[in-house]
Amino acid sequence: MGALWHPFSDMGAVEKSGEFVIARGKGVHVWDERGNKYLDATAGLWFANIGHGREEIARAAAEQCEVLAAYSTFGDFSNPPATRLAERLAGIAPVPGSKVFLTSGGSDSIETAAKIARRYWFEMGQPNKRYIVGRSKAYHGMHYAGTALGGIPGNTEGYGVLVDDQAHVAWDDPEDLRATIERIGAENIAAFFCEPVMGAGGVYPPPEDYLMSVRKICTEHDILFVADEVVTGFGRIGGAWFASAKFGLEPDFVTTAKGLTSGYMPMGAVLIAPRVAEPFFEPDAGRWLRHGYTYSGHAVAAAVAMANLDIIEQENLIDEAARLEGSLANALSPLAEHAAVAEVRCGTGAVAAVQLHEITKAPAVALRMRELGVATRAVGAGGIQFSPAFVMTDDEVAQLAHVTREALDVAL
Repeated sequence: MGALWHPFSDMGAVEKSGEFVIARGKGVHVWDERGNKYLDATAGLWFANIGHGREEIARAAAEQCEVLAAYSTFGDFSNPPATRLAERLAGIAPVPGSKVFLTSGGSDSIETAAKIARRYWFEMGQPNKRYIVGRSKAYHGMHYAGTALGGIPGNTEGYGVLVDDQAHVAWDDPEDLRATIERIGAENIAAFFCEPVMGAGGVYPPPEDYLMSVRKICTEHDILFVADEVVTGFGRIGGAWFASAKFGLEPDFVTTAKGLTSGYMPMGAVLIAPRVAEPFFEPDAGRWLRHGYTYSGHAVAAAVAMANLDIIEQENLIDEAARLEGSLANALSPLAEHAAVAEVRCGTGAVAAVQLHEITKAPAVALRMRELGVATRAVGAGGIQFSPAFVMTDDEVAQLAHVTREALDVAL
């Protein structure tokens, strides 16, 4: 019996069937410990945007390790990579003048946004504005605030009430948000959390005009708007660094991680618009923010992030993600005709999902795809996830579609 307790797993099943051990990766392929090769359909877990095994990243990490691996950034401490990274992120943030709070990952970023949102209203003399509002089908990480905000019922089962003063609205109906605000009272709501494209909940692109509608509602009621771009950030939306910029959302917070380092080091960042940040930056105001993480501004992680952003820019990978948006749609959309398929969701960034009629069959389809040389997973309720590295070719996308079609027969 192994010692490793896997995240999001039925460990009894893992103990029975054994682990699937990924031993190495290069480009858009990974190999298991037996040497079998797989096309990586999910870029790890939505993160390996530049592909696996990039030597430039390894060199950047090694060089920084030799100088300074890490040091606290609490108080007035910093390090050169963290300072440079923050300036660079501020330069590409959807809202000019944003400040940057560095974290260890996406769940940290959500927790940070939730706490700062509540604290902001406290400092503005409105301490009753504490409610945080999420959507059905949403996924916002697995810390307390993120778990509470998430709209996937299984992820909250058995934990009890994690966060007081939180609510949920329908994922696709702006008027449900408006009705919820009227019920709770805008004077009691701190922030609304919104994935521009829903990720782990099943890859759901936003309904037409949805994002601008909910943004307008938040503005009208003076509720902070949090764009959760842990998945869509750093080019995965295609054609822009962030979905917030692509859709003109001007959010108060952008939560990020994954594509910031392409998974080569654990790191996240929260981009905080001037409106929210300025009260905390006022000289002599004495507004301590007693929040942060040991590895906020980790020097090696920041150096890796810088090298990753260099690659994205130098290889025009944001444009490549836009290409993949079309390639995935062209290759996967015909699968909607398969008898096992309910729908194919695609067309908003380098993400897609093939939804099965029988949701319980999705794990079996994903396993069959693995047997056929494609590594992917079930996502949401009965979906198969596609979120490839931006360096995947159109021929490799066609291979994904071919294998998927063959594997779908196990769901009949």
